[in-house]
Amino acid sequence: MKNKNDAVKVKKLKKSKRFENLDVVVFLGPFLLVFFVFTILPVFISLGISLTNFNMLEIPDFVGLTNYQKLFLNDDIFSKALTNTMILALITGPLSYIMCFAFAWLINEVPPKPRAFLTLLFYAPSLAGGFAYVWQLMFSGDSYGYINGILIDLGIITEPIIWLQAEQTMFIVCVIIVLWQALGTTFLTFIAGLQTVDRTLYEAGAVDGIKNRWQELYFITLPSMRGQLLFGAVLNISGSFGIGPVITAVFGFPTNGYNLHTIMHHLDDYGGVRFEMGYACAIATILFVISFVANKVFQFILGRIGK
Repeated sequence: MKNKNDAVKVKKLKKSKRFENLDVVVFLGPFLLVFFVFTILPVFISLGISLTNFNMLEIPDFVGLTNYQKLFLNDDIFSKALTNTMILALITGPLSYIMCFAFAWLINEVPPKPRAFLTLLFYAPSLAGGFAYVWQLMFSGDSYGYINGILIDLGIITEPIIWLQAEQTMFIVCVIIVLWQALGTTFLTFIAGLQTVDRTLYEAGAVDGIKNRWQELYFITLPSMRGQLLFGAVLNISGSFGIGPVITAVFGFPTNGYNLHTIMHHLDDYGGVRFEMGYACAIATILFVISFVANKVFQFILGRIGK
């Protein structure tokens, strides 16, 4: 008799748990469906198309790994695009991430009213429209460009520098523009994360032997906002590997000597101009793998913080 009662209780408990999880399914279901259809499924479709020769007009012709072989062995422009992308990502990714956190940390220390104004001030660059025209005007290659005009007036240079075309200066200007635009969603995420840190943890840390702000940062602040740090890392990594549109808007397409040609440019070229979709999907797959590996590396690094 006791066993029967226990079995009935177990069944009732299982039913109650099902009903408890029903609201989660109802609210997350539409998002998960949209996420699967428009994010997960296209990745696998792209992987399949990358193994074909497809021009969007004829039936795809299966070619196996030919597109990947051509990418790495016969496409010199892709090799340059891959190199440029990795260099830009390694420089702008970590720098912009550190900048976002550093500014958020400093602004978080000021009173609420000035903090709101400073937050808007630092976030404004990511909202600025027509930024390409502003940068082109600043770095114009004649004496009417603001940068050239200032440098000539100060006697630093005697002739205008062609900032947006010269191989020696294009990369520097590109890094400046990307970093200027970096204070966007990641910056706001860090501001929000710093606001949620439990202040009592700092008092407990002082009792446990934490002596300065740097120790507070490493042992309390960063571990307490690990979720926001990871979210910001995903955004920054995605942004650093997808800076093609920014370069196109300021420097044009293609850039002089392909000096700022990135994987995104190569993808747009073959997918949006030539409509060689099999080859374009192979490029997209390579970019996806690079971004995925970079995210996993960052997750590992963040997981070590505070341990």
